[in-house]
Amino acid sequence: MNNNLLKKVGLASFIMMASVFASRVIGVFREMAIAGFGGINAGVDAYQIAFIIPEILNHIVASGFLSITFIPIFAHYLSLNRKDQGYKVFSIIINTFGLLLLCFIVVTLIWTPELVHFFAPGIQDPETFVLAVKMTRIIIPAQFFFFCGGLFMAIQFANEKFFIPALAPLIYNLSIICCGLLLGPFIGMEGFAWGVLAGAFIGNFAVQIIGARKLGIRYYPILSFTHPDLIKYIKLTLPLMIGLTMTFSTEILLKFFGSYLDEGSIAAMNYALRVMFILVGLFGQAIGVASYPFMAKLAQKGDISGLNHLLNKTLKFIFLVIPISILFMILSQEIITILFQRGQFNAQATLVTAGILPFFMFGAFAFSAQNIVSRGFYATQNTMFPAVFTTICVVLTLPLIFWLMKTMGVRGVALGLSLSVIIQAVILFECWSKKSSNLEKKGVYLFLLKIISLSLIIGFFLFVTKYGLKNLFDQLTFSGSISISSIIGVEFLFLFFLAGAVFKIPEILMLYENIFKKLLPRLKK
Repeated sequence: MNNNLLKKVGLASFIMMASVFASRVIGVFREMAIAGFGGINAGVDAYQIAFIIPEILNHIVASGFLSITFIPIFAHYLSLNRKDQGYKVFSIIINTFGLLLLCFIVVTLIWTPELVHFFAPGIQDPETFVLAVKMTRIIIPAQFFFFCGGLFMAIQFANEKFFIPALAPLIYNLSIICCGLLLGPFIGMEGFAWGVLAGAFIGNFAVQIIGARKLGIRYYPILSFTHPDLIKYIKLTLPLMIGLTMTFSTEILLKFFGSYLDEGSIAAMNYALRVMFILVGLFGQAIGVASYPFMAKLAQKGDISGLNHLLNKTLKFIFLVIPISILFMILSQEIITILFQRGQFNAQATLVTAGILPFFMFGAFAFSAQNIVSRGFYATQNTMFPAVFTTICVVLTLPLIFWLMKTMGVRGVALGLSLSVIIQAVILFECWSKKSSNLEKKGVYLFLLKIISLSLIIGFFLFVTKYGLKNLFDQLTFSGSISISSIIGVEFLFLFFLAGAVFKIPEILMLYENIFKKLLPRLKK
């Protein structure tokens, strides 16, 4: 794998990390707006439940996997300088699956009450149920815009254009915030639901059409159910349609089990999950999206050794999320206080949500790692194995999650979901390593053990410091939480850098080097 390719991956990763970071920050503001408006009550539970059926629709047409399944097909035509034929395949796919999705949308709009009851059977309050049904019907049509926009973004990714697709989540989250704050005082949580529909149309559809048109996209009003590339696309996508990814199953299972718990449990778990997904987005999603086109090209060339090298190096970088996860565990109450404690989100809501956060942070590294390892399979156009494997893992861990829910309540659900994804990530990596003869596998595990050990040592010092600071600052207040978090944060940055320097960990030193390169020129100004 040449240096030019690594530079391209690095540039693409930087663009997507910047996008995901900005999106996650805005996403936190979105959750802050929802928390301040609704706290952890039945209305917010209903809003979260309203996403179950739309997410399933999105999953059925594999909208979230368009870049994974469509990019290799379209990239093949680009490599042969047959772009026009690639656009004909694009048109066939968008027409065929678009019609299928529209049919599903009509059916789910008719049967929404029955479907909501099936996927959230524990709802007892009639008002919560009615509100969940109403908001579900508002959000469902957004899936058509996600699907079409996903194809437009895949075309841009295949052409190594990342900027305009990176705007989609930013616009989406801003729309939810604006509509929620403007319409909320008049129609309650429904305002946020209308924001979802508006954000999907503007950010994921309209803007992406502009990006695709800049590349000269062509659309043909044609249908061909026997086209070989459509059949190939279906073969690649079908396992993803019927399989359960960990992110997808986490969202569904959180709401399924949460519907049996006390009012506000779904809302509290969702707030904690969103905080955890900030790290997963930065260390898993962004790098995964950016590196996948390059993984696909290495796989097409048959360079499995280069693909292994890229995947292993990426995993080592991703494992740097572990010490940051420890930091978040120690500062869980302060983080929740700073982010959410205002308006309807009171001190009791903070204690409930902060008690859940460490159990989600426990699995943050596995959520990120599984994202990358799965893409190794996808790059070789093997979508069947990871889909079947993750589905089996999810099903087998359901009794564990149920038992933990019964013994630990809402925290048990979070812990069960984290344990499930850790098991998945480890076994999936083992399977990939055996399939690809990954000779560098041992080095990945040794690095993981080293990072875990260093993270626990760093965590011990941070915990001792926080214990002392609790006598100086009131952690239940915003100012006290800011003070404690600032001091602990500075200590963490020092200890993390010290660990990298003393134990000569290049990934840590490279991270700090890149940060200093970005900051020093600005400081000199």
